[in-house]
Amino acid sequence: MKNVMDVDDASFETWVRQPGRVLVEVSGKWCGPCRQMKPILDRLADERVGSLRVGILDMDEAPATAASLGVRGAPTFIVFEDGREIARQLGAVPPTVLRALVDRPHAA
Repeated sequence: MKNVMDVDDASFETWVRQPGRVLVEVSGKWCGPCRQMKPILDRLADERVGSLRVGILDMDEAPATAASLGVRGAPTFIVFEDGREIARQLGAVPPTVLRALVDRPHAA
């Protein structure tokens, strides 16, 4: 998990607002599907070093941020481009779906 960053209420805004594409998984330690997605997220982060920053936001440890994002279930994957949300996916998904989500072109 060396290429996956843990983010929290204090670090989220600064981290996600940096230039470039960011994938955030909003999860919880209690969440079975989140644990199921961990190796997929790790692999994607390793594959995309330099072109995609990947982070995990624990919704129990960062409730303010999870609420401000409108997250109601875990896992929720949110893609940001230059600080703006461009895509969102709820639930555990196959690696191909997660890759398609992060590769989606964003509208200007």
